[in-house]
Amino acid sequence: MAQVVTFGCRINAFESEAMKEKLSRYPDLIVVNTCAVTSEAERQCRQMIRKLKKQNPASKIIITGCSAQLHPDSFLEMSEVDLVLGNLEKENIEKYVQNITNDKLHISDVMKAQHIDSYMIKGFVGRQKAFVAVQQGCNHRCTYCIVPYARGKNRSMPISKVLEQVNLLNAEGYRKICLTGIDLCSYQYGLSNLVRALLDCAPDLKELSFGSLDPAAVDDEFIKLIEQNKKIAPHFHLSIQSGDNSVLRRMGRRHTREDVISLCSKIRAARHDATFGADFICGFPTETDEAFENTCRLVDEAGINKLHVFPYSEREGTPAAKMEQIAVSVRHARAKKLRAIGEKANG
Repeated sequence: MAQVVTFGCRINAFESEAMKEKLSRYPDLIVVNTCAVTSEAERQCRQMIRKLKKQNPASKIIITGCSAQLHPDSFLEMSEVDLVLGNLEKENIEKYVQNITNDKLHISDVMKAQHIDSYMIKGFVGRQKAFVAVQQGCNHRCTYCIVPYARGKNRSMPISKVLEQVNLLNAEGYRKICLTGIDLCSYQYGLSNLVRALLDCAPDLKELSFGSLDPAAVDDEFIKLIEQNKKIAPHFHLSIQSGDNSVLRRMGRRHTREDVISLCSKIRAARHDATFGADFICGFPTETDEAFENTCRLVDEAGINKLHVFPYSEREGTPAAKMEQIAVSVRHARAKKLRAIGEKANG
């Protein structure tokens, strides 16, 4: 079986499992599934490629994922790399590795993608919980985010296919399932419809959880399902990014700090055991000391106890990269402070 090294999100984790199964007949391949969400993530990907080649000099190294989709030339220039594939090429990766030639680059226009790969994985090695990617791409344009340019437009797996995948994983012993997507709340057939179908038609499912949820898109129907079904795990991760309304507007987010507080209150009323995690970006362009303090206060006001904190990272091609930037040292100092607040809240 090929070795697959994964960076980044749960979507990548799911796709890596699919690639492992598709490449089970190729033991001398190493696939690096890259991430492009920050410049640091991309740096770590390149560092890992050099390390893997040094440790496995006879292996062919294949690069794919979001960084490969966006910046293929940066990997083609590396002597360690034998093949660079875009995100869409993951679906037919066997075709490309069967005959690696001088043509080292295969990148399709992800914006033209019309469907999501419906390959059914059989499990997650070393995990008790399985991720299931039900949605791809994003139609929103947050000003800091490069991901839509790497993943394309919103598209989703039909409910019947999700049921088939979940029941297959349940049969293999994976009774805890986490639904994930680039923009999960924009699942085209209705996230609440999907959740209801899984609870009704996947009898062996023991626990259902979710990747990042958009605070602007969690509706009362979804909250009602949370209240009525104890199979739904009581931890909810929200894509918040900032606790200051002026920063949220500049980010292109569709929620306010008040929306976050209200949503957490509603969910907590529906499930008294509910806990909350959240993503935050520190040092977004034009973020003042006061704006950052609003973010710090939101952690307590909304009752968030698990924080994923990132210093802002410019992504070339995004509107935020053209805004007035904050010193990198300030970004990191604010991130350090917010992480400490998160550790205290989680303690």
